[in-house]
Amino acid sequence: MNGITNLSPEWRNWIRENLARGCAPQSLVDDMVRNRFDPVFARAAVNGVMTNNEPVAAPFEVKPKVGTGYVYEMPRLPAGNIIRTSDRDVRVVTRVNRPMIAVLEGVLSDEECDQLIRLSADKMHRSTTVDPISGKHEVIADRSSEGTFFALNADPFITRLDRRIGEVMHWPVDHGEGLQVLHYGTGGEYKPHFDYFPPEEPGSHVQMTIGGQRVSTLVMYLNDVEEGGTTIFPEIGLEVVPKKGSAVYFEYTNSQNQLDRLTLHGGSPVTRGEKWIVTKWMRQRRYGEALSPATATS
Repeated sequence: MNGITNLSPEWRNWIRENLARGCAPQSLVDDMVRNRFDPVFARAAVNGVMTNNEPVAAPFEVKPKVGTGYVYEMPRLPAGNIIRTSDRDVRVVTRVNRPMIAVLEGVLSDEECDQLIRLSADKMHRSTTVDPISGKHEVIADRSSEGTFFALNADPFITRLDRRIGEVMHWPVDHGEGLQVLHYGTGGEYKPHFDYFPPEEPGSHVQMTIGGQRVSTLVMYLNDVEEGGTTIFPEIGLEVVPKKGSAVYFEYTNSQNQLDRLTLHGGSPVTRGEKWIVTKWMRQRRYGEALSPATATS
């Protein structure tokens, strides 16, 4: 964990009093992070106080959907119809509460989309996925794309994007994996899967030793696809059509380490043209930070 991870009686009273005054829970989390609290702990603390105060908690914490066991907490994604970042306003087009999904417009400019494609075109390799047993990255038939990565803050251009994306996802930049650019030709697809690491699979523990579990995803579209290539969420019947500069955001790990299986998603086949996307995955802790042996085996 980074930052303070214990809640004094004074802070507990401060949260309770400000919730009673009608303050937005997200603003309290922000204030706590500015006062050196760990972001994950701050969110859990605010949710915990809300849970113990039913009149305040009711609008923000949602009972688990039947059969999932997942408790929906206050979303990490900022509230409102506009997300104001340090250099760009992003518009929220659609929100889904269960699971937490949002379609966003204007995350990237046309010029930024074109530049990411130019920077990636000459260094693409067949995409891999994490093997459930070994935890290593392997090529599989279910994922017919090619891709490349950009290390966090690789250059001034990538640094600017990483900062904006962190602000949109409302999560520390250093908790993010490097940007992954993917290209799908005609017929290319990615069959439904989870972005989190399923704890029942041995390979997941290999991945989670550095940075912990994934908590949220932002898929940004770098071009308009002629036909097909939609992002599908089969459990809820949602289909997001690619639009240059727009994105789909979803989160799937709460403060109790529960995982939302309703975020099963995939990329439908591109039936005409091609599809370019760039993806950001956020982790529970700073990416590259190793777990202690006791935590790693829990």
